[in-house]
Amino acid sequence: MATMTKSWTDERLEERFDAIDQRFDGVDRRLDRVDTDIRQLRGEMNARFDRVDERFDGMNERFDGMNERFDKMGERLEAMHRLIIQGGVVIVAALLGLIGTQL
Repeated sequence: MATMTKSWTDERLEERFDAIDQRFDGVDRRLDRVDTDIRQLRGEMNARFDRVDERFDGMNERFDGMNERFDKMGERLEAMHRLIIQGGVVIVAALLGLIGTQL
């Protein structure tokens, strides 16, 4: 096994630790910028979602109006259904009356 030719003096260790500290300081600065960017993006996204919420609220109002129209159309179809049944009953009664008079 080879022996180390350089010895780790206190000065060399201190220099190495200072270099490591500087690198971590750089990482901290970059993370601070990332945090700032994320906060800014979060604010922009919240504003966009607020606009989307407003649009959906407007759509809900439109759907409420459509539901009312569908309810009215359903009532009209039910009335037409009753009329068709009543007309059928009248036609059957008239045919039975006609058959009864012919016998």
